Amino acid sequence: MYRPKGLPDKEQVIADHFPLVKRIAFHLIARLPPSVQVEDLVQAGMIGLMDAVNNFDPGQGAQFETYASQRIRGAMLDELRQVDWLPRSARKNLRQIEKVIRTLEQKLGRSPSETEAAEALGVPLAEYQQMLQDGRGHQLVYYEDFYDSDEGDNDFLDRHLADSRENPLEKIQDDGFRATLVEAIRGLPEREKLVMGLYYEEELNLREIGEVLGVTESRVCQLHSQAIARLRSRLKDWLE
Repeated sequence: MYRPKGLPDKEQVIADHFPLVKRIAFHLIARLPPSVQVEDLVQAGMIGLMDAVNNFDPGQGAQFETYASQRIRGAMLDELRQVDWLPRSARKNLRQIEKVIRTLEQKLGRSPSETEAAEALGVPLAEYQQMLQDGRGHQLVYYEDFYDSDEGDNDFLDRHLADSRENPLEKIQDDGFRATLVEAIRGLPEREKLVMGLYYEEELNLREIGEVLGVTESRVCQLHSQAIARLRSRLKDWLE
């Protein structure tokens, strides 16, 4: 049976597109802190899928899967706005990692290994890797990177809503920034570069990348966080 707008029966559409919801959830989870459960994302995504089924109009020219993907992802992001993101302690650790990587790169003239970074931080390699894993959800660019972001600053948005200075989107669209980012990605160790390509270009999730590399999901998470830390250290001049 078909509904008036040209879609098959609602229950069948939802069943057919459940794998799409799971794929988007598993892809998004790599950018989020460990406190976020993939099951919560799937539940939110199902709400977005049902919303898509109820509101899709094929007369607009869009493919249903494209329209549904936007609604599913939007529903997940709405859910995440109610969740605490990366804890301050984890972000502080990652800032220390970025600083150490930057210092070692200037000293060694190359990307430091994880062992070298751990030694510079004065922690065992296993603890260093756990710091990377705890930092899942660490982003390349944070809004506060472009402004004064003291932890005690509670009036941040009030002071900057009407600010005429360029915003983060304008910053990352800058040709110089993009050129620096491309060069930084090229300078990543091969395995980390592969992880970034598989995740952001091929849109594989952590489990799938782990299967390609022959490592665990946790190790892929560590490599991803390590790559982000390296990139942020090399883009430091742009993020201040």
